[in-house]
Amino acid sequence: MPISFSMIVLSSQMVVAVADGVPQFDVARSCKLDVAATAGLSVDQSIKSCVNDEQRAKRQLAGQWSKFPAPGRASCTSQESIGGMRIYVSVLACL
Repeated sequence: MPISFSMIVLSSQMVVAVADGVPQFDVARSCKLDVAATAGLSVDQSIKSCVNDEQRAKRQLAGQWSKFPAPGRASCTSQESIGGMRIYVSVLACL
């Protein structure tokens, strides 16, 4: 089945739309999922530390977002969507 030009244009606009701003992740949920792999701290400490790290990474991304190339932003954001654990630290490391 051939892909029409309009489908390509529409798809490319969706990728750009995703990359226009810092993505919105549910860090509390991601941190709770991540706690299962964390050892040595209490659950509350682990979640709090994770959320603090994520908020710091999100602020850093927000300040630098426009400086990263659009294709890189789109690629790193979509990679996070595949894994299920959507975290800003990972997007920042990717970029």
